[in-house]
Amino acid sequence: MSYLMSNYAPLEVTFIKGEGCYLTDTKGDQYLDGLSGVSVVGLGHCHKDITTAIQTQAGELLHTSNWYHIQHQEALAEKLCQLSNMDNAFFANSGAEANEAAIKIARLHGHANNIENPIILTANQSFHGRTMATLSATGNPKVQSGFAPLVSEFIHVDFNNIDAIKIHANNANVVAVMLEPIQGESGVIIPADDYLNQVQAICQTNDWLLILDEVQTGIGRTGKLFAYEYNDITPDVLTLAKGLGNGVPIGACLAKGKAAKLFQPGSHGSTFGGNPLVCKVALTVLEIIEKDNILNNVIQMGEYLLLSFKSRLKNSDKVVEIRGKGLMLAIELNQDCSSLLNAALNKKLLLNITGQSIRLLPPLIITKTEADIIINTVCELIDAV
Repeated sequence: MSYLMSNYAPLEVTFIKGEGCYLTDTKGDQYLDGLSGVSVVGLGHCHKDITTAIQTQAGELLHTSNWYHIQHQEALAEKLCQLSNMDNAFFANSGAEANEAAIKIARLHGHANNIENPIILTANQSFHGRTMATLSATGNPKVQSGFAPLVSEFIHVDFNNIDAIKIHANNANVVAVMLEPIQGESGVIIPADDYLNQVQAICQTNDWLLILDEVQTGIGRTGKLFAYEYNDITPDVLTLAKGLGNGVPIGACLAKGKAAKLFQPGSHGSTFGGNPLVCKVALTVLEIIEKDNILNNVIQMGEYLLLSFKSRLKNSDKVVEIRGKGLMLAIELNQDCSSLLNAALNKKLLLNITGQSIRLLPPLIITKTEADIIINTVCELIDAV
């Protein structure tokens, strides 16, 4: 009998130890983690510097509350804003909470402009979280099923279709566009190179906020610290989580310009958000990424994986498309491939299946040796489908 609610369907394995790109189960078997806890443990499991930061901070101070100044929180806000070209930051406990903050900022922006029912444009097949507001923003009926009535004033448009956004330019109630630079949960869907630039131009023309959800793409996953850097733009609002804490729960909502001035004392808050422990860990993550030149490894290993898959699978009649940006990759098949989840587990590889796509999000520290294991194993799995 399990005392857990049945909203998860875990695979038949329990991990008790991790090191680098590997996890060890209760039987002592090792598995190569090609998923990083869904893009979370970017610097690998039990990184010595992060472990030291956790242990040291736990021995000094865990929590005070945001009624007082928090040294590490202020240092982290300064560091993130300098790196992202944003003006200020709010810290939460997850990506969903960071996106909730972004949605509230958008509504405040609308009300400041005397818009009674502010509307946010989001994308079909997007994923922004599972709270009531963020699942309403999410453009996936499967995620929303059973939770009606949803939070209103979201309009879902097709991703990577600039005309789908343009047609709302005359809607006086629209206040923001909220997008993932790359749609992760729907199978690593990468838009045209200039898509975000065109979206930003429309937002600026219409006084809409551009909100970029980089919960999955941020903190080096694509080879840049933030994926929007590929477009040489800066959003009005940026949300982060996942890789920022390398396994320690933290979310961040950053804002710039007019969007940065909308929260006032009492308008939003979090009991645990931005506590000394998580902020110290996040500072350590950013230090390691810079010190160890992690982004260069992401670019090199991402290109190696992508080109290797394309070469190995170019003649496969089962492969529809191979997509990738940095260490965010997907192989779309022309048939259901859900059976590959357990098949990969049997081969001691952790990956994800979304729709008809195999999704890979390996640690940012992955080596060529480990990349070769992923390539060989995945190709064997596809051959056996």
